[in-house]
Amino acid sequence: MGAIQKSTLEFLNQLKVNNNREWFERNKERYRTAHENMIGFMDDMIAEMNKVDNIETISGKKSLFRIYRDVRFSKDKSPYKPYFGARMARATKWLRGGHYIHIEPGNCFVAAGFFSPNSADLKLIREDIAHDSKPLKKILADSDFKKIWGTFQGEAVKTAPRGFDKDHPDIELIRLKQFHLSHKFSDEEVLLEDFVFEVVKSFLVIRPYFDYMSEVLTRNMK
Repeated sequence: MGAIQKSTLEFLNQLKVNNNREWFERNKERYRTAHENMIGFMDDMIAEMNKVDNIETISGKKSLFRIYRDVRFSKDKSPYKPYFGARMARATKWLRGGHYIHIEPGNCFVAAGFFSPNSADLKLIREDIAHDSKPLKKILADSDFKKIWGTFQGEAVKTAPRGFDKDHPDIELIRLKQFHLSHKFSDEEVLLEDFVFEVVKSFLVIRPYFDYMSEVLTRNMK
């Protein structure tokens, strides 16, 4: 099993305080080693997830985001991200929801859900909540779910979305523009041999939420 190596976190720690092209070029081989470590880890992650889900992302290499930052419209001109980020998409239009893994010393976490739903999907989600929020609330209230994933994160409109009553009893849910959640891991947990399995277990806990959202978002396609 491709465990994350201590040297990968050490590289990221040093990149954070030496975020410039000269240092990066001098340490390019260390970056390649860390990058290969992450590819191997994500290859194993995808293989394990495919035992319990249907993952569209075909390889660890394809799952990883580039470490190079787009600084064109940013005040922060640091050229590199001091972390590795990876995404796993679920296959087919019937299986909704995305998984994200973030490896950054002192700030390692996994996230899952709906980060940027398009306007049509957002409308369907809000309409379903407005009609009957009980199925979603039951999922969110589950003790294992709450322990691992907590509550929704992300942005919300200030009052009520157009077409929805600002006095609706579930307006706090309806106001949301994003429906994702996250779970943190310590650096020590990340370096354990069984970290892949711990991440998979956390993603299994969120499956009822994905099943619910998949039903909401594909109901009219059937």
